[in-house]
Amino acid sequence: MLPVAILAGGLASRLHPITKTIPKALVPVAGRPFVLWQLEYLRDQGVSRVVLCTGYRSTQIEQVVGDGSQLGVVVEYSDDGTTLLGTGGALGKALPLLGPEFFVLYGDSFLPVSFSTVEQAYYDSDLPGLMTVYRNEGEWDASNAVFKNRQVLEYNKTKPRHDMAYIDYGLGVLSKSVVEHYCQEKVFDLANVYEALANAQQLAGFEVFERFYEIGSPDGLAQTEEYLRSTESL
Repeated sequence: MLPVAILAGGLASRLHPITKTIPKALVPVAGRPFVLWQLEYLRDQGVSRVVLCTGYRSTQIEQVVGDGSQLGVVVEYSDDGTTLLGTGGALGKALPLLGPEFFVLYGDSFLPVSFSTVEQAYYDSDLPGLMTVYRNEGEWDASNAVFKNRQVLEYNKTKPRHDMAYIDYGLGVLSKSVVEHYCQEKVFDLANVYEALANAQQLAGFEVFERFYEIGSPDGLAQTEEYLRSTESL
């Protein structure tokens, strides 16, 4: 299984006051820090290596997660340092730890999806990038993608159009060379990479049919907590 980069460096201002003293990765969800839910879920999917791309209050995350051995995964860290690099810049800095191809997962997302199936779809596409998408129709957030015939034909996170029915689900697969192309600018958004790939017809798409969960907002946090508590009772 490909390694996973988790983008966990942001300030998480929408979750204030919770995140004034802790990073979003450590926000308690159903009784424990959210990042532990993510890592255990990845382990159960067959993932063995994770790189945590950290920034805001990064040392707190390292103190909780350590090297991942207690969770059954190998965890390494790529810290933005004193200047937050954005999701793209953080990924660019982490490239030496990731290898030629890797998953990218947002640090506030919990995604009911088969990682092995997504990985196979990436290889089958023979394209340098893949984005998982969900037919959102504006339900959970603004839809921002056009998906057809297993490709993302358009993607625009900052200026989504009303005719865009799909949304970025929160999990991608990228080749190292694609991200390297942007690294002359140290601070940039991963959305720029996805948008350029889509415009060049180089972004595969994989449709997911179960909704995503996220803790980036108070409502999302409450829904994710409810979902994870329900999975514990199964």
